[in-house]
Order: sequence, then structure tokens, then C-alpha cells
Amino acid sequence: MKIYIAFIRGINVGGKNIIKMADLRKALEQTGLQRVQTYIQSGNVLFASAEDEDQLRKKIEDTINAAFHIPAAVMLRTADELRTSFANCPFSESEIAEAESLSDAESLYIAFMPDEPSSASLAKLEAYRTDNDQFRVQGRELVLLYRHSVLKSKLANNLTKLDVPVTVRNWRTLTKLVALANAMEEPEK
Repeated sequence: MKIYIAFIRGINVGGKNIIKMADLRKALEQTGLQRVQTYIQSGNVLFASAEDEDQLRKKIEDTINAAFHIPAAVMLRTADELRTSFANCPFSESEIAEAESLSDAESLYIAFMPDEPSSASLAKLEAYRTDNDQFRVQGRELVLLYRHSVLKSKLANNLTKLDVPVTVRNWRTLTKLVALANAMEEPEK
């Protein structure tokens, strides 16, 4: 069995599409997913399964729709893929430190997508890259660096220009999810 992390787009945001994590965990356990655990309310779910990614994505999306009447998009990564993303941050420590010194909020984020975006959609997004709002493409992910507020970022507000669903998490959340995935893979004592 592999450890997977599901990033669910658009739940528990701005008072809409509310799902209690205990209810989500129970619904996913009933589908046969093993060792299900959630992290914070923004739709991060860790679990073990022997199924492949496409089957799992459809199963989770269908379960959320059936149980909660919410058509949510799900992005999946294995624990290995998540560790690789975390270890290969394309921004240097000095770039991150500079951005953090200019912002009073989180500066480093990662956008997860189910598939790689097309060159054409990335070209559209390129119009929103500035000195203050940067991104780097890593396959099915964009790593985003904001030197000012993400809330006022034109880049952040235009991720919908990509031709695939996108859900974004800050680097602190990614750090915690990597630690939780590592703990799930440790042999039980």
C-alpha cells in the first residue's frame, strides 16, 4: 500500500462548502481507504491505499459529491511525490527570505494540479508574473512566491487561467503534511 495525500479544492473556504473533517474521514473510510487522517479544515487528507491515482481521485470526488453534495476537485500525491516537491523548492533561501521580509503574511505556496497545465495556459498566466509575484513550474505543480499579500495578488487571482483544476497550500501546511506522511510510513512499534 502507498501513502497518499489528497488535496481537496474548494471546501471550507469563505463559509462555503462546509464539511466537518470527522465526517469526511468517516465517509472516506467507508470507501475502503485505510488509516485515513485529516489535517486542518482546508481539505488535506492522508490515507493508505493500493489503488492507482485515477481510481482514487474518482472515488474521493464521487464520495464527496454523494455524501456532501459538493462537486469538489481532488489532487493526489504519493508521499514520495510530496517529499520530492518539498525537497526541490525552486526558490532560493535568499529569495524566500527577501519575500518574507516584505510581507506580513505567508510568502511561499504550492499549487497542486491533477495534470500538467498546457503551454498555452501557462503563457496566459505569464502575463501576471511580476517582480512581486513569481511562479515556477514543476510538472503538476506551481511553486508561488509572493513578496506582498497573496490576497492582493493578480497572479493568485488568475490561477484559474490554467486549463486544469488548481488548489493552493502554503509551505507551512506542506511541511506538516510531509511530516505526517513520514510518520505514517514509519514501521509501527
